[in-house]
Amino acid sequence: MSTETQSTDHQTFHVPYEYYKLDNGLRVVLSPDHLVPVVANVVLYDVGARNEQLGRTGFAHLFEHMMFQGSENVPKGEFFKCVEDNGGLMNGMTSNDFTIYYEVMPGNQMELALWLEADRMRALQVDQDNLDNQRDVVKEEKRLRYDNQPYVYAIYELLMDKLFKNFANAHTVIGSMDDLNAATLADVQSFWRTYYAVNNAILVLAGDFDVDEAKLMIEKHFGSMKPEVRPANPDFSEPERAEPESMDYTDPLAAVPVLASAVIVCDALSDDAPALTLLERLLLEGENARLHQRLVKNDQSCASIGGGYDMRRGPGCFQFIAMLNPGAEFGTVLEAIQQELQLIAQHGVKPEELVRMKTAAMAQRFNSGFAGTGGLQTPQGRAFELGLHTLISSDPGLINTDIQRLYGVTSEQIQAVAAKYFQPDKYVTVNVLPGAGMTDSPEEDENDR
Repeated sequence: MSTETQSTDHQTFHVPYEYYKLDNGLRVVLSPDHLVPVVANVVLYDVGARNEQLGRTGFAHLFEHMMFQGSENVPKGEFFKCVEDNGGLMNGMTSNDFTIYYEVMPGNQMELALWLEADRMRALQVDQDNLDNQRDVVKEEKRLRYDNQPYVYAIYELLMDKLFKNFANAHTVIGSMDDLNAATLADVQSFWRTYYAVNNAILVLAGDFDVDEAKLMIEKHFGSMKPEVRPANPDFSEPERAEPESMDYTDPLAAVPVLASAVIVCDALSDDAPALTLLERLLLEGENARLHQRLVKNDQSCASIGGGYDMRRGPGCFQFIAMLNPGAEFGTVLEAIQQELQLIAQHGVKPEELVRMKTAAMAQRFNSGFAGTGGLQTPQGRAFELGLHTLISSDPGLINTDIQRLYGVTSEQIQAVAAKYFQPDKYVTVNVLPGAGMTDSPEEDENDR
């Protein structure tokens, strides 16, 4: 077993951690903190929508549901009961890049969380009854959250399909109805054996625990599992876009027009990522954001403007979602967005803007964190970030240096990314026309969604 240890630096913010691997390949990160008597237990699997094959989409998200349907020693429905009856909370989520599960428990119940996760990693109940049941649950979720919500199809499916040419980057996490219907028991059993193997997982403990005791528990519950051959990472590469692309789409559920536009940007490990993170805040966060001031307050062409930087392991994207006011034109709104980017590319940002962006970014990281997980001030938030850095870069220590990278961003760097990624020929745009009251969109058949 290999080990790397980092000590606490009291002069700057620093998350202490120890990173090592079990002999079977399980990656483990331990981050003790005795401030409050709770422990966050996070298990992150290196599988997301990007790993799915054409015709077999939605499997990663389907397994997020399957993982709560019982295992060798934990009957269906008992996972929730075991956690909640012992004072804990739990959940899971799926993204393009990963699937993650977590429990936040009182410190004296840490081993229970480890045992629960180990039991379903080793012996999940992947049978026909559970597949049929959870497939129906996911299909209903798709109807509720995607198919029967205005703008969702245009923004999260159609726009992404037009923006990305690589299937690994383009398709949605929820998958398609046809693919979910076609999934066989053999398909999902193969998916579980391949991607839910011990050597395709990362285990993180953060909070009030003894390191030596935790190591013994982890070896006890996970050490005997057998590794599998890990699949190769998919190809994320995207061709260079030579010209802009725009299309109209009539949404039968939409009451007002919306412009959805995006460009492809760098991956999460790029040196440009911190500058893009701050650029998102400059343009889109709050009433002082440049695009809010221009489109909502001054031009009054839009009722709202949102979007942001979707950071991924492969190429990410930067989106603009504008809800138009009556009389506003799609082309005029898009032109205004592009002009603001050109101004930044030519002149950079003001010193007071840079301070505001960095302050807001730091507050978000400490207070809410990734997907509202509590930020770096909580064991859960620290465990999430340690796991994600381990997955993406094999370096959990980036939890500390990322803050320095954000603080170090200059006006010139923001100016450079604005010029590099937001050229007029890089934009892909879907103009969403309101079609409320129509039974179907003329461009897309509902059965294809």
